[in-house]
Amino acid sequence: MAAIVLGAGLVACASMANGTAPAKVSDGVLVGPNGMTLYTFDRDSSGSGKSVCNGQCATAWPPLMAQGSASNSGDWTVVTRDDGAKQWAYKGKPLYYWVKDTKPGDKTGDNVNNVWRLARP
Repeated sequence: MAAIVLGAGLVACASMANGTAPAKVSDGVLVGPNGMTLYTFDRDSSGSGKSVCNGQCATAWPPLMAQGSASNSGDWTVVTRDDGAKQWAYKGKPLYYWVKDTKPGDKTGDNVNNVWRLARP
């Protein structure tokens, strides 16, 4: 696994099917390719290989989706959702966006219902 220094942050880059990591570090948290903050859900069991946030939950907390050809590499794993779609997980925890974050840098989903956490490297 290679490491790249971006500004003051250290970003771990895993070798993915498309050659890039599915997320990067910005301001100490993981952000998706669109620059939006990523979160983890306390009710997901780390390393279980699945997400428990489906249906209306996934409408409010959209998953960081993985392409069908994506594969596990280092701390990055692919989990299968209830509908068969693929989602990225970091260190065994599926990753999600929060619909109430409206611009890169927003972190309004942290500690929602005391079960949503900022995804940290």
